[in-house]
Amino acid sequence: MVALASDHAGFDLKNEIGRYLDELHMPYKDLGPATALRTDYPKWGYLAAKAVAGGECDRGIVICGTGVGMSLSANKVKGIRCVVCTDCYTAMLSRQHNNANMLALGARVVGVDLAKLIVRMWLEAEFEGGGRHQQRVDMIMKIEAGTIDFL
Repeated sequence: MVALASDHAGFDLKNEIGRYLDELHMPYKDLGPATALRTDYPKWGYLAAKAVAGGECDRGIVICGTGVGMSLSANKVKGIRCVVCTDCYTAMLSRQHNNANMLALGARVVGVDLAKLIVRMWLEAEFEGGGRHQQRVDMIMKIEAGTIDFL
């Protein structure tokens, strides 16, 4: 299941992505907001990240004006690797190499059709695991845990 959230700037794109996830038969949980009224992105980034980190959802997609605020908020939650993507190649590699478990999109940066392509590439890509990619994800987790032993 995919956690889906936005702020007011990303509200319309969130709804478009929700409809697209329906087309893909991909279950998702719309965490809000319910309207396009001005709201603060940290709340929504946090809610989606907690749903992913807590295991309620496997992955998350968060949307604000640029994607940056949402990614910063989500990445403050332990266990989250949220990436801002504006192209399909980055979306694919963020999954294959970094095992990104959240995707942030900028509604003022990418159009609806490009956002759908990015989402599809990100959802379809699988973590390559093992080897250097796993080693690097493990290093990120050690930084997060404060147990850095590779310096």
